[in-house]
Amino acid sequence: MSETPMNTLQYRFDGPEDAPVLVLGPSLGTTWHMWDRQIPELSRTWRVFRFDLPGHGGGPAEPVSSVGELTARLLAVLDELGVQRFGYAGCSIGGAMGAELALRHPHRVAALALVAASPRFGTADEFRQRGVIVRTNGMEPMAAAAPGRWFTQGFAAAQPAIVEWAVQMVRTTDPGCYIAACEALAAFDVRPELGRIAAETLVVVGAEDQVTGPADARTLVAGIPDARLALVPGASHLAPVEQPAAVTDLLVRHFTSAWQDSSTTLLAPIPALQTPAPAPEAVAPVAAAPQPEATPEQLPAGRPDPYDQGLKVRREVLGEAYVDEALSGADELTGDFQELLTRYAWGEIWTRDGLDRRTRSVISLTALVAQGRPESLATHLRAALRNGLTPVEIREVLLQTAVYCGVPAAHAAFEVAKEVIRQETTPQP
Repeated sequence: MSETPMNTLQYRFDGPEDAPVLVLGPSLGTTWHMWDRQIPELSRTWRVFRFDLPGHGGGPAEPVSSVGELTARLLAVLDELGVQRFGYAGCSIGGAMGAELALRHPHRVAALALVAASPRFGTADEFRQRGVIVRTNGMEPMAAAAPGRWFTQGFAAAQPAIVEWAVQMVRTTDPGCYIAACEALAAFDVRPELGRIAAETLVVVGAEDQVTGPADARTLVAGIPDARLALVPGASHLAPVEQPAAVTDLLVRHFTSAWQDSSTTLLAPIPALQTPAPAPEAVAPVAAAPQPEATPEQLPAGRPDPYDQGLKVRREVLGEAYVDEALSGADELTGDFQELLTRYAWGEIWTRDGLDRRTRSVISLTALVAQGRPESLATHLRAALRNGLTPVEIREVLLQTAVYCGVPAAHAAFEVAKEVIRQETTPQP
């Protein structure tokens, strides 16, 4: 066994130095210890490489902006260590990294296992609101919610030591890195690309997973050619922790078979389990969904149309649900106005490099207070929170408007802000 911190990712090896490498990727809010119970068996055959996400488990707190950047950091470490080809198993965001690796670097991935994963994790709005809550309240709300997200009720009641371990993992995660990872998941969507994953793939899901459940798993299996699905009874999102024997058996069989088929080759550990694990339920492969034929991208001869980029930024700032509702409600009368907003306000102005989104939110709030537009103000207050302003900073902006826009306008704005901030920063049950 060896354990080494680096300036990019904290990692460790277990197993024979001359064995083929198997990489294990963690879930958001956990550390490499989530795989502790798989190590004794896996390290008999493989050189197991585990890593911590940035700011997790005492690792370097250097936030990432995308799942692609996370995989780039991982590959940089593996390159430094001389590891070129490897098997990969990842849980949740670790599974997103596995899909990204298989799509962008197919020559590196010998075989793939996606655990509690999805080609798109929930909605972008959900993850951006998580960021707002953490920015306002710290990691405590995420720590308190972790047991309910990760474990079945029966397991949580029977294993209080593991519940406390889970809470401590989340509580000690760097908030900035957690927020950045939420942003990365908000932008992650590989649904149109699943058909290009060539690695032999096993999709594992807890039968009672309420985060990325069997429906998400079946979407992966339907899209990835020749992928297989395994349903783990009695498990929720952290199936490797809740049903370690079942998950270990699945991984051993999958990677052993995949290697045979291919000619190429600072938290405490989890407390002891007290109950045996049931065997997983194997599910027959699902036929791959037909993929649309690619068509050449048609680029305009002159300046690119800013509509698509404007729509992307508009969704990121105002929220997907809000924008979808606005666009779906457009009719013959209002359709051109919605297009004007998307193309020029969002595609021409909000995409410019001269100011960051936080500053643009400050300007927007000030203008809306001055004009006395409470409905638009509420929308842009939510956007300001997504763009990184804290309630304290919003308070200071509104105090400034009292001097230059008038006390009555600022008073009305404070009333709107109080309700918006309450809604957006209150953790959901």
